[in-house]
Amino acid sequence: MTITTPRPDFYRYHNGVKAPLPFDDSEYEARLAELRERMEAAGASAAVFTSMHNIAYYSGFLYCAFGRPYALVVTETECVTISAGIDAGQPWRRSYGDNITYTDWQRDNYWRAILSVTGEGQVIGYEGDHLTLMQRDKMEDFLKPITMVDLFETTMRQRMHKSPAEIALIRHGANVADVGGYAIRDAVKAGVREIDVAMAGRDAMEQEIAKRFPDAEYRDTWVWFQSGINTDGAHNPVTGRVLERGDILSLNTFPMISAYYTALERTMFVQEVDPASLKIWEANVAAHEYGMSLLKPGVSCADVTHKINEFFQERDLLQYRTFGYGHSFGVLSHFYGREAGLELREDIDTVLEPGMVISMEPMLTIADGEPGAGGYREHDILVITEDGNENITGYPYGPEFNVVG
Repeated sequence: MTITTPRPDFYRYHNGVKAPLPFDDSEYEARLAELRERMEAAGASAAVFTSMHNIAYYSGFLYCAFGRPYALVVTETECVTISAGIDAGQPWRRSYGDNITYTDWQRDNYWRAILSVTGEGQVIGYEGDHLTLMQRDKMEDFLKPITMVDLFETTMRQRMHKSPAEIALIRHGANVADVGGYAIRDAVKAGVREIDVAMAGRDAMEQEIAKRFPDAEYRDTWVWFQSGINTDGAHNPVTGRVLERGDILSLNTFPMISAYYTALERTMFVQEVDPASLKIWEANVAAHEYGMSLLKPGVSCADVTHKINEFFQERDLLQYRTFGYGHSFGVLSHFYGREAGLELREDIDTVLEPGMVISMEPMLTIADGEPGAGGYREHDILVITEDGNENITGYPYGPEFNVVG
């Protein structure tokens, strides 16, 4: 006779004790209170979040999907992360509120776990920018909602306004990015590879994060260090190209602290800079300084963009601009998240307000073979204050400091 043990669809595996989260409980309570107000305004009785950014923002838990779905379910009284069995107790320890583990004994136990919190026949909020068509169909099949409402826009608007605790964490991140910048500057020499310089910056930042946040989880900090033609794109990966005298360089450090992204980006040259390149570089630095002076409460993103466009147009350089002039900071990375409503682009009419955090990062790209060829980019992080802004980036920009090696 074969004896079988019942296999549950889901269960609670609260292993160990809660770990320190990036913020105090009061921070998560305040976020959830505002979320519930926004849910009520949208008519949603339950929210099912599936993105890394919203789950991390409201619970502190940053999942590692590896092909598995995760969720955060918020109702009027509950806040529950839904995680896969492979993670055991880590999601519970690293999240604010409750946690349910779903099993893979049968397909779609994930949705059965969510259903246990939401119940059937509710008005369900979801993220239109993240929920796949397949998972949306399953949401309708399992939860049988009266209707569904998209919470993408309202949650993004909430994340755009930073609390004092968030700004403090972002300030740490900017400091760590500077540490990586100085390590990269020290490592730049003719004859070394991009990858060797990038590793020096990454290692310095990870050590600094561990020193500042001994109770955190560490993941995803990285460096893009580009040289020569590889500087033409802002997000070009690191290669094994060997640096040569006179090369244009692009320094990009990206520390990640508990899902919070910060950045430092600088134009550099190896040992010397030719006159044509210097002219482009100085123009981009001037645009950077002008752009930072424009960031203040009451000004729209589109207005800032148009003014910098005019600045470049007057110098016959606008045709070399490749993307917008800056973006919001917070729960964000190249894997997840984007507060698309706070970007310095022509089509964004969001008005800057105190407590927002935004970058200024003009970039000009000159094609290979032309005088001054390469990508020029400066990047600082600014906190919008009551009467202007505070620049929290410390690493110097411009030719005086960044002709190195």
